[in-house]
Amino acid sequence: MIEPVPEIVQRQSIEAFQSAIRKSENAQKNMKGKKANTSVIEKRLHALVVSLHILEQTWYKSADHQYDISEINEACDVMKKLLPSLERMMEKSAAGTPQHTLLERRIRAFQLAILAMEQKFH
Repeated sequence: MIEPVPEIVQRQSIEAFQSAIRKSENAQKNMKGKKANTSVIEKRLHALVVSLHILEQTWYKSADHQYDISEINEACDVMKKLLPSLERMMEKSAAGTPQHTLLERRIRAFQLAILAMEQKFH
């Protein structure tokens, strides 16, 4: 069972996912404008959306998930693969800076989403 998560951490995690989704949507638009291959960014974006939905469902008891188990498993795998790059970025950022705080919250949000997906759907 998932340990209780403080309300402030829940809110920060939701905001971290919303920020990551916006950033990915902007990257996708820019790549499409340049006629670049968008398959990787689309896969990541989908994983972010699925992960956000799972957290919202877990914490706020929102509507049942609309994703099948294969989509959830794939989202979980993508999130696990994104974590190391975020951790490397955080190591390079100075503690106390806005970038460091953003990365810290994003990493925690990703970890909570992975945990929720693993506990609910594996």
